[in-house]
Amino acid sequence: MTTPHFSTKERILNAAEALFAQHGFAGTSLRLVTSRADVNLAAVNYHFGSKENLVAEVFRRRMDDMSRARMTALAAAREQAPVQLEAVLRAFVEPPLAMSLDSDGGAAFVRVLARAYAEKNERLRKFLSEHYGHVLREFSRTIMECVPGLAKEQLYWRLDFLTGALTYAMADFGILRRATTGTEQAHCERAATELVAFVAAGLRAP
Repeated sequence: MTTPHFSTKERILNAAEALFAQHGFAGTSLRLVTSRADVNLAAVNYHFGSKENLVAEVFRRRMDDMSRARMTALAAAREQAPVQLEAVLRAFVEPPLAMSLDSDGGAAFVRVLARAYAEKNERLRKFLSEHYGHVLREFSRTIMECVPGLAKEQLYWRLDFLTGALTYAMADFGILRRATTGTEQAHCERAATELVAFVAAGLRAP
């Protein structure tokens, strides 16, 4: 079996992603990244310029694809008449759950994403809001159409809980461990089904 060839930039990103998942952002130094990627500091500076830019690029290379997949699925859900809440929620939860199955670092990135919510990194939160906040706003508008009686403040509270529950499910932190029989795909499909049912009931609650 041949070993896949990765560019210097890809090696740095892969190393940073794995280390951020393991040690967090503050706990990962550029020295750790360069050692794991087997590159020198000049290579990191050439490709990224700073640790903050490296963190942003780790997110960008995964979040861009995930955001496109979400928006494509949302557009398909909006073609239904009337728009179904469960279809909208599936458009939101299925792309990131699918990403957690990606053998090429997807599972590590899921834990990096969980770190982003757990650690108080205002620079990172600002970056995510500026580049991907429009996705959540589009989903918010569509969900509001499905549950028009829900006040905007209630909606944002419940979407916050949705994001937290989704991150929890993606990172496989829960008490329900993946079955030794069956496939990873089947596990994620079940997680999506249960999460959508749970969140739909919560959004419709008075």
